[in-house]
Amino acid sequence: MQHTAIVFLEFGAVLLGLGVLGALALRVGISPIPLYLLAGLAFGTGGVVPLATSQEFISVGAELGVVLLLLTLGLEYNADELVTSLRGNATSGLVDLVLNAAPGAICALLLGWGPVAAVAMAGVTYATSSGIAAKVLSDLGWLGNRETPTVLSLLVFEDLTMAVYLPVLTAMLAGLSLASGAATVGIALVTVSVVLVVALRYGRFIEAFVASPNSEVLLLKVVGLALLVAGLAQTLQVSAAVGAFLVGIALSEQLAHDTRTLLEPLRDLFAAVFFVFFGLQTDPAKILPVAGPAALLAVAGMITKLLTGAFAARRAGIAKAGQARAGIALIPRGEFNIVIAGLAVAAGAHPDLGPLAAAYVLILAAFGPLAAKLVQPLITAVARRA
Repeated sequence: MQHTAIVFLEFGAVLLGLGVLGALALRVGISPIPLYLLAGLAFGTGGVVPLATSQEFISVGAELGVVLLLLTLGLEYNADELVTSLRGNATSGLVDLVLNAAPGAICALLLGWGPVAAVAMAGVTYATSSGIAAKVLSDLGWLGNRETPTVLSLLVFEDLTMAVYLPVLTAMLAGLSLASGAATVGIALVTVSVVLVVALRYGRFIEAFVASPNSEVLLLKVVGLALLVAGLAQTLQVSAAVGAFLVGIALSEQLAHDTRTLLEPLRDLFAAVFFVFFGLQTDPAKILPVAGPAALLAVAGMITKLLTGAFAARRAGIAKAGQARAGIALIPRGEFNIVIAGLAVAAGAHPDLGPLAAAYVLILAAFGPLAAKLVQPLITAVARRA
């Protein structure tokens, strides 16, 4: 009973504090994400007031926040749009992989951490945070822009690449044989293929199953289905975000619109919890010694993502303003990057890898939304002049 009371007190204080920070962000005219991250740092290990008992509860809420963010993002597009976009942006996806994995791998090799740590750091610098990118696109009203399908196709390409990369990294960290590693990758690929085929070819049956004139029933069915698919994907070492996204694209037109309207308040609540939990995982004392290298790596990460977005958007025939927005939307790093660093540290790849990755991700997770908000007026002015 006492434990439950403490969880309620802590979690209630966190939510109330987030509400105050969100109101402050609205008044100043910036994204609330950087403030949520700083709140997490204040309440986490080594922070001003560390939470005593509610971190485990908040961690579950954070995972739910990522699932809901990607589910609502999937509801914005249908299956045909996804397939067309992926086919048209395969080259851009490969450019994204090369440009953004290289800085992390090079950094690890220059620091003498070895090839396994280099593979881990390549993943840390490669993947954009789908959750933060989705929040930025929504907050700034960019979901309807011409470059947004290109951005989303790159995010999906990255998530599908992670479905192959994570089993490979896990096998390398565990020192598994080539045969064992290949089996793990094979399971991940089959899982992604099955979920993708079901979402694309049998979406009408999914719609028939979840459709309901009652909003409560509709919400329960959609969220329940998304969590089931996300859990299945995660169990088979595929991103839960990929599963939730594919459930979203399986629903179309009016049903998708109704579902999105119902989900928005729930999504915003748990998305805020996700950003706080990200900060909770980071000890400020461990960040300071690696702040310099992390900042240099973050600058490189900004440049490579800007180049990636510009390249992909230009291939899609989008003007310079849209190219800039595409690059900015891809800057934030987040959930995948921390998971990768956590796996590497737990396996003993290198003790400094965790703090460096945390500092790198924290800089880009905070700067990405802030840059999008600050640069938006400049982009609009350039577009009007052109």
